[in-house]
Amino acid sequence: MELSNNTILITGGTSGFGYEFASQLLNLGNTVLITGRDQTRLDQTKKKLPNVHTFQSDVSNPEAIAQLFEKVTRQFPDLNILINNAGEMRKLNLLDPMLDPENVNREIAINLSGPVRMVQQFLPHLMAKKSAAILNVTSGIAFVPFPLSPIYGATKSGLRAYTQALRVQLKKTNIRVFELVAPGAKTPLNDKFEGDVDSGMMMEPDKLIAVAIKGMMKDKLEILPGIAVVLKYLSRIAPNFLFNQMSKVAEKSLAQSFQLAVL
Repeated sequence: MELSNNTILITGGTSGFGYEFASQLLNLGNTVLITGRDQTRLDQTKKKLPNVHTFQSDVSNPEAIAQLFEKVTRQFPDLNILINNAGEMRKLNLLDPMLDPENVNREIAINLSGPVRMVQQFLPHLMAKKSAAILNVTSGIAFVPFPLSPIYGATKSGLRAYTQALRVQLKKTNIRVFELVAPGAKTPLNDKFEGDVDSGMMMEPDKLIAVAIKGMMKDKLEILPGIAVVLKYLSRIAPNFLFNQMSKVAEKSLAQSFQLAVL
């Protein structure tokens, strides 16, 4: 796919993968639009990337998505690429009595319902373009449950399944459907897991996104940077081993959290 002279919308573009996508795609000569919930962070990003266009919006809110669609398509009718990047990953102890049902659902609304609604909202517009694309950012955790982040893992597995189904249904259209299966990376999303996972195994976000963009240019519909490809194949040949390793990380972290709570 040609990745210059496009108009690209990126959700969650103020940090991490979203920021790197915006920066690198701008350098390739594209018009780049980003969303974020926090106007202050959007303003800060605008100072760093003066050519980026910002829109305050929340992918967990269906009304906000509809309003975003009206604003974006009116101001940037040439929009032809959607990157669903916004996401949240949390440590969750499902036995915590303070964890109410609405709180538990938060990651589903952002990580799974958000991209699905974004695609459905923008699909007719993208269908009308000569060349268009959708990229959904999933995770290596989509291949194996991670008990320390039970809802996040479920949403990424769900998004991966949805992306594969979407690709089949759009096969005969003008829209390419890409999936970036992201491994652990040194982004704010993973800061809260310091001490739980080996930071030496995490990719630098700029390098990870460079791999993703190169993959899109080569029409590689499933992009597996770094250790993500290892997780994919281990999940097939040794799923129990991989899950047991993930479980040990969760058990250790939850035990430490319990001890701190008691103290």
